[in-house]
Amino acid sequence: MYDLIIVGGGPAGLTATMYAIRKRLNVLLISKDLGGKTNYRLALPWIDEYQVIKGLEVVNKFRNELEYLKFARQMEPVVRIEKVDDHFLVHTKGSGELKSKAIIMATGAKQQRLTVPGEKEFIMRGLCYSALSYAPLFIDRKTVVVGHGELALRAAAELATVAKHVHLVGASGGALETPIGEKLKASNNVTVLEDHEVIEVKGNGFANRLVMKTPRGETIEIEAEGTFIELDLIPNSQMVADLVDLNEQGCIKVDKHGRTNIPGIFAAGDVTDNYAEQVLVAVGDGAKAALSAYDYLLPRL
Repeated sequence: MYDLIIVGGGPAGLTATMYAIRKRLNVLLISKDLGGKTNYRLALPWIDEYQVIKGLEVVNKFRNELEYLKFARQMEPVVRIEKVDDHFLVHTKGSGELKSKAIIMATGAKQQRLTVPGEKEFIMRGLCYSALSYAPLFIDRKTVVVGHGELALRAAAELATVAKHVHLVGASGGALETPIGEKLKASNNVTVLEDHEVIEVKGNGFANRLVMKTPRGETIEIEAEGTFIELDLIPNSQMVADLVDLNEQGCIKVDKHGRTNIPGIFAAGDVTDNYAEQVLVAVGDGAKAALSAYDYLLPRL
């Protein structure tokens, strides 16, 4: 039986694993990859690589260490986790069953995609899913944010502080009646295209144009030096949905120590209801969850 199993190999999971190893816990990280979303980075025609601080650089040290520690990792997806008496059973896709005294969920969240022509072709080439991470690269540039909820509004507001112009596509109704919505409607460098629908992404090596349908059914095209798809994130929490408390979006509820409502199950990073989808936030979450799990395990070691 393991002391601790960590599910997910992104910034939160990698950090938690290395903290646990240094605490001399019998730990296993289970994930389909190492690095998570830090394996992707936005390429832009006017930016050289040295100008970008990549999230991957922050977690690379932990990742490199773990790649040498084969005993501490298992590369496959987890399907389900259940509580049995005083321990947990982790069921993997390969039909394996692993026992552990404690669990850290660091499975992250999936970005929703538009699933329109051109989107897949230009992912991370002028088009991406996190304006908060890349906004400083768009000083005096034309940008587009696609989305209808709070995430899209926050992204547009962030970009509006530096960009030449921001088109906010798809927001409408109640979202625009919030304080941040009113601020965007009053901004000189923001155009809100209510109820418009993106139907194609175009470009020449990099995404630079969006084709959309207006509420009247007309087709229009706008230029964009940076396009951000900011639809609500989908947390990867289904494997513990029957065990721990989730919020309305499906995020795992945690306290300030990274603890869930079930003793022995902790969570960190984008899968939780913590604020901000950022690499450094996830790294801090992972460290905190590992330290909390260690305190929980001390009487059981």
